[in-house]
Amino acid sequence: MDRKEKRIETEEQARTRFQIELEFVQCLANPNYLNFLAQRGIFKDSYFVNYLKYLQYWKEAKYAKFLKYPQCLHMLELLQYEHFRKELVNAQCAKFIDDQQLFNWQHYHRKRNTMLQEQAEKTQASKEQKDIKPLPAGTGT
Repeated sequence: MDRKEKRIETEEQARTRFQIELEFVQCLANPNYLNFLAQRGIFKDSYFVNYLKYLQYWKEAKYAKFLKYPQCLHMLELLQYEHFRKELVNAQCAKFIDDQQLFNWQHYHRKRNTMLQEQAEKTQASKEQKDIKPLPAGTGT
């Protein structure tokens, strides 16, 4: 078959490709995996770099909603830059990214929980304020 001929993908093939690409994109959230790929020279392969460009469609909301690890989209964006791909060969770079992801997760959840608690308290106070009924005229002391 000529390379330029378009192959028609069956629904089953499309579903399988979707699942494979979803799994792979989410693997990009793991800096140790990125280090593994970089050390094996995968990021030097122009076909692979083009594949990373192709995968940017995952940033669209209709696809991103399936991701469990949203930081993979940030890594996918960074992988578009040759300098970043080269730096990933260094295990210390991967360790730094891993540490930063952990710190973000720890502090994000703490800040988010604090913010949600404050919002719940404000909502409760507002509700209680609405429930207070003024005394009828002439019944006060």
